[in-house]
Amino acid sequence: MDLIVEVENLTKYINGRLILEGVTFEVRRGEIFTIIGGSGSGKTSITKHIIGLWKPTKGYVKVFGKSVSEMNFIEIEELRKRIGYVFQQGALFDSLTVWENVGFFFLEHENKEEEEIKEIVREKLRMVDLSEEIMDLLPSELSGGMRKRVAIARAIATDPELVIYDEPTSGLDPITSRVIDDLIINLRDRTGSTAIVVTHDMVSAFKISDRMMILNKGRVVQIGTREEILKSDIKFVRDFIKKGVGEIGVSKD
Repeated sequence: MDLIVEVENLTKYINGRLILEGVTFEVRRGEIFTIIGGSGSGKTSITKHIIGLWKPTKGYVKVFGKSVSEMNFIEIEELRKRIGYVFQQGALFDSLTVWENVGFFFLEHENKEEEEIKEIVREKLRMVDLSEEIMDLLPSELSGGMRKRVAIARAIATDPELVIYDEPTSGLDPITSRVIDDLIINLRDRTGSTAIVVTHDMVSAFKISDRMMILNKGRVVQIGTREEILKSDIKFVRDFIKKGVGEIGVSKD
């Protein structure tokens, strides 16, 4: 089995406060792995360890087979080139145009001609179903759903092997949220990349996930496929699902 991320007994304290306790899971190449939980459950804290922003108090995190906490600065920078990150609010640069946002890495770090960068941007915009006609617009001139798709285009600009989506449907209406769900699935299928999706949106999680992990107060409650989670006999899981998507039942489709 080809593992992209391996997390073992991940425990994190900040100023004496327990953030994560004994979190263990793995992410397989090519799958969409969803981390689900309420506010403050530790979802984003896990991704901060994966990209090397935080170091574990105990345990370890391996990405592409290497321990992140043992990497030096240069190795961390190389790791991040292989990971695309879609921030919760998009985090687009307000003063930059769409093409400058999507091509930001190349403008800052590589000696490419402007037209070469723009051609990369056009390709990535097409992949997220956006027209090149928006390339010279500012983020403020876009709808919320378009801004989110531009943020995804920026995240995949360097053809990353792993894409992390932090609350990709947050702040979007239900119809636009389902469009983003479809996009996450299609990008995985088209590029062969791996996705980790952090969300509290149960409808989204059940649509896109190959496997999902449910957290509560920094601890893993259950890991499983959609069907395994739906059939869970754990009260917390059943209550969480009921609040998110209604009564539990496995689709016969």
